[in-house]
Amino acid sequence: MSVESVEAEEFARRCAVAMSDKKAEDIVVIDLRGISSFTDFFVIGSGASEPQLKAIGSAVREVSRTECGRSPRNEDGFPAAQWVAVDFGDVVAHVFQHEKRLFYNLEALWKDSPRLDWEKGN
Repeated sequence: MSVESVEAEEFARRCAVAMSDKKAEDIVVIDLRGISSFTDFFVIGSGASEPQLKAIGSAVREVSRTECGRSPRNEDGFPAAQWVAVDFGDVVAHVFQHEKRLFYNLEALWKDSPRLDWEKGN
C-alpha cells in the first residue's frame, strides 16, 4: 500500500477510526477551521485504562505514518497521567481517561464549533 497525502479533514476522520479500532469511547471530531489559529480539528476519545490509552495513541501514530505519511509535531501527556495529546499541526488527537476528559471538558470549551460526522462513509 502506498502512503498518500491526506488533507486535514480526511486525516481527522482516519484518526477517529484508528481510535475506534482500539475501542476508544465517545469519539468526537471538532471542526475548528476558521475558529482556531493553532489547529483545524480536535479528535477526542476516551479510554478506560493506561494500557488502552497507550494502544489508542499508538494506533493514531501508526495510521498517520503508514497511511497518511505524517509524523506528529509534538506529543504531550502520558498514559499514567490519564491523558495523551498527539499534535499534527492541523489535527490534534486527544485521548483521555474518563475522569480527565470530564475535568478538561474540551467539548464544552468548543461547544459552538461544528462536529464532523467521522463515521460517514465508513
